Amino acid sequence: MSDTPWLHIVGIGEDGLYGLSPATRAVVEAAEVIIGGDRHHALSDRVTARRLAWPSPFDALIDQLISLRGQRVVVLATGDPLWFSVGARIGRAIPPGQIVYHPQLSAFQLAAARMGWSMADVETLTVHGRPVHQMIAFIQPDARLLILTTGAQTPAQIAKFLTDRGFGKSSLTVLANMGGPAETRFDATAEDWSHEVPAFNTLAVNCIADPNAALLPRVPGLADDLFRSDGTMTKREVRAATLAKLMPMRGALLWDIGTGSGSVAIEWIRAARSARAIGIEPRADRRAMAAENALALGAPRLDLRDGEVPQALENLPSPDAVFIGGGLSEEVYDAAFAALKPLGRLVANAVTLESESLLMTLHVKHGGDLVRIAVERAESVGRYRGWRPSMGVTQWSLVKR
Repeated sequence: MSDTPWLHIVGIGEDGLYGLSPATRAVVEAAEVIIGGDRHHALSDRVTARRLAWPSPFDALIDQLISLRGQRVVVLATGDPLWFSVGARIGRAIPPGQIVYHPQLSAFQLAAARMGWSMADVETLTVHGRPVHQMIAFIQPDARLLILTTGAQTPAQIAKFLTDRGFGKSSLTVLANMGGPAETRFDATAEDWSHEVPAFNTLAVNCIADPNAALLPRVPGLADDLFRSDGTMTKREVRAATLAKLMPMRGALLWDIGTGSGSVAIEWIRAARSARAIGIEPRADRRAMAAENALALGAPRLDLRDGEVPQALENLPSPDAVFIGGGLSEEVYDAAFAALKPLGRLVANAVTLESESLLMTLHVKHGGDLVRIAVERAESVGRYRGWRPSMGVTQWSLVKR
């Protein structure tokens, strides 16, 4: 009984019921209850059924759906219900054996066809109902982006992001009402963007870098001067080595203890799709800097928390990785390691003799890798040049097995 399908989630396009396969159209026409947005109801208005709008808050949708079990229920979504759409949210709460999905062509596929772009060669993003700043992490020379927007103002916001970072020559195309009689298209460069566009649209971006463009690769190791800092931050080369040991992965959660300017947490979020980070920092000025850096570098979902460790670690969701850049103590290690998921990674950096001594003690007790990282930079020495060393960093890392 529990695996008997009772809920149909149907993707619908601008061509409405006529664009559905005969079998899917029959499912919609036989529905007793149809749930969707105003646009979805308008596209299927000739079907007689009880109509329900998206609930507010949206999380109430799951309880609403479960209460309707036993009736013929259809949820209408745009395009492919499992591609940045409501189907994925429902599928996490209701067993998949109870759902039948009916996909339609997605906005990404339609946009790629309009642009003549291969889907294999583009980045597909959504900022619909999400922070627009997160797309900044994907601004790269020659990158092609397809973006589900959050409204009529989104293309102008993204045009400004591009222009501010030296990508003003990038071409932007807004596509609206794709597949319907009112389909429209708007084209311009980022630096010249001035179009007024429909609220429901998809944006295609062909990134073109100016000679002075900011290079912000998603591979860890961004230049130090890209971060606002009071000087107490994990520097570029050490940060890259730290992220290599933390191993960012899709959807994984990092605890950044003593987050400071947020450089490690921000690079973690940029390095993998849907990666998340919680930064624990007791100083309000540093949390403000970290928040500013997160917005500027495309990691607006960095979750910054006030508190002293280890107390601040209580009741946090279990992490996939932990970085201890400040507040190091044996108690903090014990609490962090206990919370780590299996195969979780822990990295701790130390620059003082006292912290280094503690890392050596922890290494003897628990194993892992203990390394010293020394960086020297060429700088002017009078009329000549010489190597100027930075403070050495002792780094301890281990994997929970």
